[in-house]
Amino acid sequence: MPDATAAQDLAAFVSASPSSYHAAAEAVRRLSEAGFTEQRETDPWQAGGARYVVRDGAVIAWRTPEAVDGPVGFRIVGAHTDSPGFKLKPEPSSYAFGWSQAGMEVYGGPLLNSWLDREFGLAGRVVTRTGEVHLVSTPPWLRVPQVAPHLDRSVNDNLHLDRQASLKPVFGTASLDVLSAVAGLLGLHRDEIDSHDLFSAVAEAPAIIGVTGEFLASPRLDNLSSVHAGVVALTGTPASGQVQVLACFDHEEIGSDSRSGASGPFLESVLLRIADGLGWGSDGYHRALAASFVISADAGHAIHPNYPHLHDPDHRPTVNGGPLLKVNANQRYTTEGPSAARWLRVCRAAGVPTQPFVSNNAVPCGSTIGPLTATRLGIESVDVGIPLLSMHSARELCGTQDPQWLAQALTAFYAGADT
Repeated sequence: MPDATAAQDLAAFVSASPSSYHAAAEAVRRLSEAGFTEQRETDPWQAGGARYVVRDGAVIAWRTPEAVDGPVGFRIVGAHTDSPGFKLKPEPSSYAFGWSQAGMEVYGGPLLNSWLDREFGLAGRVVTRTGEVHLVSTPPWLRVPQVAPHLDRSVNDNLHLDRQASLKPVFGTASLDVLSAVAGLLGLHRDEIDSHDLFSAVAEAPAIIGVTGEFLASPRLDNLSSVHAGVVALTGTPASGQVQVLACFDHEEIGSDSRSGASGPFLESVLLRIADGLGWGSDGYHRALAASFVISADAGHAIHPNYPHLHDPDHRPTVNGGPLLKVNANQRYTTEGPSAARWLRVCRAAGVPTQPFVSNNAVPCGSTIGPLTATRLGIESVDVGIPLLSMHSARELCGTQDPQWLAQALTAFYAGADT
C-alpha cells in the first residue's frame, strides 16, 4: 500500500479550504505556524525575513536570504486558490411550486453534470453594513435535482443542462431566504449583510479510495493540490541564496483578470516592494527579474482509460507516475527547452519521477497562470502539476503518491537544487 501521508494532509488542506478565501486563510495559518509574519499592504514594507501578504482570496509569501548583498533573483512557485463551480447571485432566494431555490451563476468551466444530485453548501465571505468581512461555510443545504428518466426518456442519451433553468438548487419547501440562514450562522440579522461572495462547496469529505489505497477522491484538487505543495515546500525549506516566493492567485478559472488574479498587479507590486525594501533600486530590481524563475504549478490530465483517443498517443501520463511537465507549442504552457531542463534537474535532485504532457492536436489545450506571469514580468518559467482524472468535476481524482512528489520537487527548487 502506498504511503498516503502527503495525500491525507492534502485532504485536510482541502477540507479547510471550501473557498478561495478559506484557502488563503488556511495557507496563512500554516505559514504562521512556520514562523512567517503578516505584512499588510497599507503598512510600511518590511522586506526581510519570512513574511506573507493577503489580498482577498490570494496570498503571497516570501523568505529572503539570511544575508543579501545585492540583487539575487526570485524563486517563485505560482498556483491558484479558486475552482470551477457556482456563485450565489446577489438576491438569490425564490419560491415556486412548493420549493425554495437559490439563484446561482456558473463560475468558470465546471463539469456541470457532476453537480447533479450532490449535496453542497455555500462557502466564502459576507460583508456587513459596517464593512466587516466574515468567512463562512454552511452545512450541505443545497442540491440540484436531476429530472427522472420517466419524465424525460432522452436524459441518458442526450443530457442538456440549461445554465439558467436546469441548475437552480433547492434548499427547502417553505418560503425561505438563504441569506437569512447564512446570517444566522454568523450570529447576524439578514439586514446586517450588505454583500457577499458565496460559492458552492462540496459537502462530501475527501477520501482515500481504491483496493490498495492508490487514489485520492476530492473536490478542488485543481488547484489546491499545487497550493498545498507550495505551502509544504516553502515552510519546509530553509533560506537559500535567492528570495523564495509562493504566489497563490485567485480567479484563474475565470481568466485571472482581477486585482487578486495573475493578470493583475499583485505579484509585481510585492516583488517591487521587496526589491525596494532590500535597497536594490530600479536597475537592481530588473536584474533580479532576469535572474528569476517561476514554476507555474497547476493540475493536468492523466490519461483517461475510457477515452484514450482524446490524448496524444505518444504521451499518456498516469496517476502515481510523478508530476507532469506540461508542454504546448502555442505557449498555453510556458515550458521551453531551458526551463524544461531546469525542471528535470530539480526532479533528479529530489529523486522524483516526472512525465511529459502534451495535448492531442485535435483537442483544445487549457492554460495556467504561467503565460500570464511570464508576459507581465518577463521571468523564465515552466508549467508543471500533478495528473488528475475528472478535472473540473465537483469531485476529482488523483494518485496518493503524486502530491508528495510535487512537494518534494518544489522543496528542491526552493533549496536551489537546479543550480
